[in-house]
Amino acid sequence: MAHASTGVIGGFDCHADTHTAVALDPLGRRLDTATFDATGDGYRQALGWLQSFGPVIAVGVESTGGYGAALARHLLEARVRVIEINQPHPHTRARRGKSDPIDAEAAARKVLSGEATGAAKDTTGIVEAIRQLTVAREGAVKARSAALCQLGDLIVTAPTQLREQLDPQNTLQAKASVCARLRPKGANIDDPTQAAKAALRSVGRRIKTLTVEIDELTGELDGLVAIAAPTTITQFGVGTCHAATLLLAAGENIDRFTSEAAFAHLCAAAPIPASSGRTSRHRLNYAGNRQANRALYMVVIVRLRYCDETKAYVRRRLADGRTKKEIIRCLKRYVARQLFRTLRADLATLAARS
Repeated sequence: MAHASTGVIGGFDCHADTHTAVALDPLGRRLDTATFDATGDGYRQALGWLQSFGPVIAVGVESTGGYGAALARHLLEARVRVIEINQPHPHTRARRGKSDPIDAEAAARKVLSGEATGAAKDTTGIVEAIRQLTVAREGAVKARSAALCQLGDLIVTAPTQLREQLDPQNTLQAKASVCARLRPKGANIDDPTQAAKAALRSVGRRIKTLTVEIDELTGELDGLVAIAAPTTITQFGVGTCHAATLLLAAGENIDRFTSEAAFAHLCAAAPIPASSGRTSRHRLNYAGNRQANRALYMVVIVRLRYCDETKAYVRRRLADGRTKKEIIRCLKRYVARQLFRTLRADLATLAARS
């Protein structure tokens, strides 16, 4: 990246209680190091400290989606260019060791060298609200799945009479509804049958409560995603959860991606070079956002089953000698391209309205 003749490059290593900052001049000379509290006052002090060395050209921040999220928001509100920094390279740690100032300086030097150029996600709008609700919903879904497994284990080991009472129910969800209505006799709780009823009722009520919570969160997500990405959710096979996952991967400032290929690379749906010497080839990208990759995969699976155009494409590629796995990879790349364009259009419309 091109730097001004005067100014400062900042780097932050973020933790729960404190953020360590390093300031570099455009020639890479370290100006100073300081540590600030992870509070509103601390963020203001950190920005003032950086500005005391001159105009702030850019700031590299580790953990912009975690410990550094609030700091990144504060810097963006002050119109400071914030660059997202991944974990320092292991070779750096092997040579120089590990400390907060070392990590902060490594973040600043990645910005200075141009190695890190990705803008941090904008977490001040509707996409951040979708992220928070999605996290809560996924937690409730996992908790319900664990409770359903626990219910099944309890039923297997329950007394015969009680187990036979529940066997006619086809699904664990139906059995949970029956278990939630059981009435154990508290006076005889030392009896295994009554204890089993109490345990099954407890787990059944937990499943019922979690189901209500999941339905409420799903309804709220339906409304928010319909506002943020109305065109995207009309695409074949794209549901609310898939659109929400891709929105979270892209961020509200989707223009931080230079092309749809960059978005596909983030979603681990683009091949990367793996050539050496006389060998020239590409391989799958095993990194990237795995949740976004899964969302693309599920969209492809739906289209493979219900979309006539996709079925025709599969038949044509099979005739060309492609394997089913290779065809799915190609389809994921196509879906990433298509949904990136619809997401970008949706978010541009949203920004224009606000």
